[in-house]
Amino acid sequence: MKPAAVGAVGISRRGALQAGGLALAFTWVGGSKAFAAISPRQQPADAAAALVDGNPAFAPNAFIRIDADGGVRLVMPMAEMGQAIYTGSAMLLAEELGVELDQVRVEHSPPNEALYGMPLLGGQITGGSTSTRGTYGVLREAGAVARTLLVGAAAAQWKVDPAGCTVARGVVSHAPSGQQLGFGALAGAAAKLPMPEKVTLKEPKDFKLIGQPLRRVDSAGKVDGSTQFGIDVRLPGMKVATVRACPTLGGVLASVDDKAARAIPGVVDVLRIKDAVAVVGEHFWAAKRGLDALKVQWTPGQNAALTTQQLRASLANALAKDKAIVGKETGKRPEGTLVQATYDLPMLAHATMEPLNTTVHVRPDQCEIWVGTQVPTRCVSAAAKIAGVAEDKVVLHNQYLGGGFGRRLETDSVEQAVAFAKQVPYPLKVVWTREEDIRHDIVRPMYHDDISAVVDGDGQILWFGDRIAGGTVLGRWAPAFMGKDGMDSDLIECVAEPCYDLPNLKVEWVRHDMPAGLNVGWWRGVGPTHNLFVMESFIDELAHRAKKDPVAYRRAMLKKNPRTLAVLDLAAGKIGWGQGALAARVGRGVAVGDAFGSRVCAIVEAEVTPQGEVRMRRAVVALDCGIAVNTGSIEAQIQGGLLFGLSAALFSEITLREGAIEQSNFHDYRMLRINEAPPVEVHTVKSGEAPGGLGEVGTAIAAPALANAIFAATGVRLRALPVNRALLAQDKEALKKKIADAGHGARSAA
Repeated sequence: MKPAAVGAVGISRRGALQAGGLALAFTWVGGSKAFAAISPRQQPADAAAALVDGNPAFAPNAFIRIDADGGVRLVMPMAEMGQAIYTGSAMLLAEELGVELDQVRVEHSPPNEALYGMPLLGGQITGGSTSTRGTYGVLREAGAVARTLLVGAAAAQWKVDPAGCTVARGVVSHAPSGQQLGFGALAGAAAKLPMPEKVTLKEPKDFKLIGQPLRRVDSAGKVDGSTQFGIDVRLPGMKVATVRACPTLGGVLASVDDKAARAIPGVVDVLRIKDAVAVVGEHFWAAKRGLDALKVQWTPGQNAALTTQQLRASLANALAKDKAIVGKETGKRPEGTLVQATYDLPMLAHATMEPLNTTVHVRPDQCEIWVGTQVPTRCVSAAAKIAGVAEDKVVLHNQYLGGGFGRRLETDSVEQAVAFAKQVPYPLKVVWTREEDIRHDIVRPMYHDDISAVVDGDGQILWFGDRIAGGTVLGRWAPAFMGKDGMDSDLIECVAEPCYDLPNLKVEWVRHDMPAGLNVGWWRGVGPTHNLFVMESFIDELAHRAKKDPVAYRRAMLKKNPRTLAVLDLAAGKIGWGQGALAARVGRGVAVGDAFGSRVCAIVEAEVTPQGEVRMRRAVVALDCGIAVNTGSIEAQIQGGLLFGLSAALFSEITLREGAIEQSNFHDYRMLRINEAPPVEVHTVKSGEAPGGLGEVGTAIAAPALANAIFAATGVRLRALPVNRALLAQDKEALKKKIADAGHGARSAA
C-alpha cells in the first residue's frame, strides 16, 4: 500500500452525515442543541456514512473506516496546520488497531459537532494545544474497539478462541491453525457484531509506535506538491478574486470607479459589499492588476482619528480607575517591602504563511465551500446565514491550513467570500493579498499590567499581585463561556495558578475592550504568551533585586512542584548554567511555566551589540509533556514555537494611525530570518503523566527567556515588547552612525 496520504472527504459522505441531521449547532454561538463529545464507540451515522462511500459497513466509531482492500482510513476530528496532529493521531489509532503507519490514510472530517466535537473546547475546534490531550484515550480506544471486533469476526469464522489470535499489519492470524484473514475480508462480518463492553489497551511497555520519532504522514505530499492547501483549490469554471476592505477599521465603501480595472485583460467583474470591493479575474494576477487600478472612496467612520497612543493611554487609564474583576485571591497581603512594575504588550498579527482564502460556489439550494479552517461548524453556520440557505445545505471541504496560530479560528474571511460569491453564478476563489491579510487581521490584544510583590528582607515573596487591563477575546468569541462575574479565564491563565509556591496572591482583570471595528482574537499561546512574559520577567526582577541567582531563586519556590523543578534543572544542566564566565554583553535568561498541561523551561543565551542589536547565540528548552506520542514532532513543535515567540518579541507590533493598521507586509512586520535563528536544543523528561500540549508551549515561554537574557547582558530591564534596541545601545552615536551607514549602503546599491 502507498504511504499514508490526506485527501478531501467526498461530497457523498458529507451529504449523508448532514442529511442525517447530525450537524449540531455550535453551542458557543448560541446553539440550543446539546453538544456531544467525541466517542470511541459507534454512533448512528457511522455505518450509513461508510456505506455511502461504497465500502463495507464497518464503522465502529466516527474515526475508522476499513476499505474493501483492507486499507484503513482515519477520519480526523482536528485540522492539520503544521502541528503534525495527523501523524500523532494516526499513531494513536494504529498502535491499538494493529496496523503500521504507512497503512493509514488520513482524511478531513466533515463539519459535525456530534461526532467530532473536542471535549476540551466544547466543539469541533482545533486550537489551544488540546488535540493530543483531547484524543489520546479516545483514539486509542477507537482502535482497540475496531481490533476487538475484527478479531471476533475471524475467531467466529474459524471457531477458535479470540484470545489465541494476533493482529499485525492489518491481518488477523491464528498461529495454531495457520489461518489468516485481512481486515478487508473481515469488515463485513465485524460490522454485524455487538459493541464490546470493554477493550484492553496496551501497556506503555508494549508500544511499538507511540514514543517513536516517526516521519510525518504528510511529508511526501508536501515535498511533491500533491498536498492541497486552501489556496491550491482548482474547480471547473472557477474565477479568482482579490479584495480590498476599508483601510480604516470599521469604515465602509463610499464609491468605486472601476472603468480602468475592467479594461485590464483577464478582469471578469468588480463586486461590492458594504465595507469592501473585489475584482474578479480569470487568474489572480489579472484580479490583482484590476484591484490596483480601482479608484475607491471610503467613509472612514468613527475610528478615523484612532492611534496606538490613544489605545495605550485608555488602557492605562482604565487600569488605574475602573473596577476590576477578581480572578483569584488567596491569603492576605502582609506587611513588608512592596516592589512594583508596569508591563506593556503590543497588538500582534498572525501573519501565517498562507494568506486567508476561501473558495465558494453558491447555488440556489446549496452553498459549497473549500477552506482551511480551525472551526468548520462555525464556518457552516456563518455561511448559511449569508447565503440564505439552511445549515444542512452548506457543504464544507476542509483543507490543509498553511498556518493557523488562532487566525483561522475566525470566520470573517469566509463570510466575506460568501457575500461576494452569492453575486456570481460560478465558483469564486477569494484570495487576500499579504497586505490585506495583515491590515485586516483580527489582532492579539494589547495588555497593560501593574504587577507587584511584597518581599521579606531576604527577597522572598510573601505576597504576589497582578492587575491586568485588556480586551477579551472570549467575551466576543464565546460569551456564554465567561466565568464568574464576567471573568475571562484566558486573561489570567498561568498567573492565577502559578507554577511557584505563592500562597498569598491576588490576580484581577479590568476589562477594557477595543473600539468597535477593532476586533481582537486569540494568538498562538493565548493567555500564557502574555502572562508568562509578565510574570517570569518580574520574577527575574525580584531575583536580581535580592542579589540571587535567577535559577536558584526559582528553584526555591518549586519544591512543591517536582515536574517543573525537573525541567528547570534539566535545562540549567544542559546549558551549563553558572559554569564559566560569559563575554561582555552576553547573558543568559531563564523562564519556566506550566502551560497547556505541560511543564517547560527555556534558557536563551544572547549577545547585545554596542549598537543595541540582539544576537541569539543559543537556546535550550526542557520539557515535560507527559507521555510522548511522536518524539520527532515534539522537538519540531518546540523549536518552531520558540522561534515564533522570539520573532514576535524581537520585532512584532501592530500599530494604528488614523484608524488603520500601519503594517502591511514582512518588510514592516518583521519575522526572524534564518541567519538570525539560534540553534535550539530540546530535551524531554520521560514521563508517564497524561499528554500535555506542544504547539503553543514554546511560543509562550520564549519572550521572558529572551528579555531576561538581555537584562543579564546589559542591565536593561525590558518591560515592553517588542525589543527597543535604542534602549540597549551602548553608544547612541554609534547606533545613529550604523543606521546612517545602512541607509547610505542601500542608496549606493540602488
